[in-house]
Amino acid sequence: MSQNIENLARANVRALTPYQSARRLGGNGDVWLNANEYPVPVTFNLTQQTLNRYPECQPKMVIERYAAYADVPAERVLVSRGADEGIELLMRAFCEPGQDAILFCPPTYGMYSVSAETFGVAFRTVPATADWQLDLPAIAQNLADVKLVYLCSPNNPTGNLINPNDIRQLLEMTRGKALVVADEAYIDFCPSATLAGWIDDYPHLVILRTLSKAFALAGLRCGFTLAHPQVIQLLLKVIAPYPLSTPVADIAAQALSPEGIALMRQHVETLNATRRKLTDGLRQCHCVEAVFESEANYLIARFTDAPHVFKTLWDQGIILRDQNKQPGLAGCLRISIGTPNECEQVIAALKSLSGAPESRKQA
Repeated sequence: MSQNIENLARANVRALTPYQSARRLGGNGDVWLNANEYPVPVTFNLTQQTLNRYPECQPKMVIERYAAYADVPAERVLVSRGADEGIELLMRAFCEPGQDAILFCPPTYGMYSVSAETFGVAFRTVPATADWQLDLPAIAQNLADVKLVYLCSPNNPTGNLINPNDIRQLLEMTRGKALVVADEAYIDFCPSATLAGWIDDYPHLVILRTLSKAFALAGLRCGFTLAHPQVIQLLLKVIAPYPLSTPVADIAAQALSPEGIALMRQHVETLNATRRKLTDGLRQCHCVEAVFESEANYLIARFTDAPHVFKTLWDQGIILRDQNKQPGLAGCLRISIGTPNECEQVIAALKSLSGAPESRKQA
């Protein structure tokens, strides 16, 4: 009987390999550095006691406060269940299954491909260059039938920013043909690099944001899409009637208050300082071949024996994210920036591994 039920499902869903989130991968640890979460919780109090009523589709206070924070007009903001829903809404609104395609440049966030497969939309990949930048000539050759080009800056999992001049060239080559979707989930750690001010010049530019990272609200599932009003109106046609529950909207509005934003910026300053210290510490570890500069709340390092390092720390309750299977990331592990104490535990564990000093590139 169970086999008959499976046969009722769409063929692409039966063949789909779901996104392997940190929680799906499991593990038993005390130091969780595999999900790019903020390492300590922020306290909020629920103030709305209207759970007997359906919430607003687009809560006014949340929209207005995020628009003010992002320095864009409110009519250019849509709120959703995390930025992941924004990824999918764009495919639902702009891509014909079996006809249109999306394009992205690995190594990058895995949900672009999973969402495309779920909706029956083709995806094309143009691998990033050796320094994890856009290969513009190759992208230009692969734009036929592409409706959405996803780029992540700072990129997950590498942590680097995409060259803004290259993004401008990409926007020019896609004008009138496709939307360029800039995933800025980690932009709060380097706010000067945002593209939010470019929408006037490039109405086909869409920006994805989230409260999961710098705002320390991964469990809230609240994200934003910034775009030209015409794009927002199309997305409103396909979004769920009540995407945000009343408690989510309540806490999001508090996080986006002047006090909440000031607290977030203090946390970002602390985390960025911890990241720099972790980078310096990793470069003193014999098992580390290279540590790459990052503008996010994680970093990538290449190890002489990444599987051994990963398992040894896993067994010690220090959970990292293995990136060996990502294109161009052989031997690499991604390390979320935890508390100073957690980062010190990582360094101590790595220094305890056997191995003679080796010359290594400080990338």
